Amino acid sequence: MPVAPVRIDERVCGQLLAEALRAGEQECCGLLLGSAANQIEDMAVCRNIAAEPERHFEIPPQDIIAAEKEMRRGGRLLLGYYHSHPAGGSVPSPTDARRSACDGRLWAIIAGNIMRLWRNEAGGTVHGAFTEISYSVAALASDET
Repeated sequence: MPVAPVRIDERVCGQLLAEALRAGEQECCGLLLGSAANQIEDMAVCRNIAAEPERHFEIPPQDIIAAEKEMRRGGRLLLGYYHSHPAGGSVPSPTDARRSACDGRLWAIIAGNIMRLWRNEAGGTVHGAFTEISYSVAALASDET
């Protein structure tokens, strides 16, 4: 069954690329948020608490828990995560696969000015844990005024 392409708000896409650039030689990381399963409308920058942030990323558990609680209260959906690969490509690494939950969430990986989107799922085409997902960038309607 084909999966609908994901739409990413153009503002968010720009912020993701800028965040990766700002992080320099360290991996940036954070949350991808939206109001529909295939529509990334916002992001939340998180502190990378990995022991070696130039090689790995780790989102603080309390940030994920807070996003899950907001979602249960009817807030934005936690669609997935993002991080950068400052010294590699925008393809998930074997470490990404080992540390992932295969929970169906999206992963945006940024290397340089290239971002690719992946679904974290058991049996994926990359390391048995990730399948690349197509996406489009557009100005999405926001409920903020």
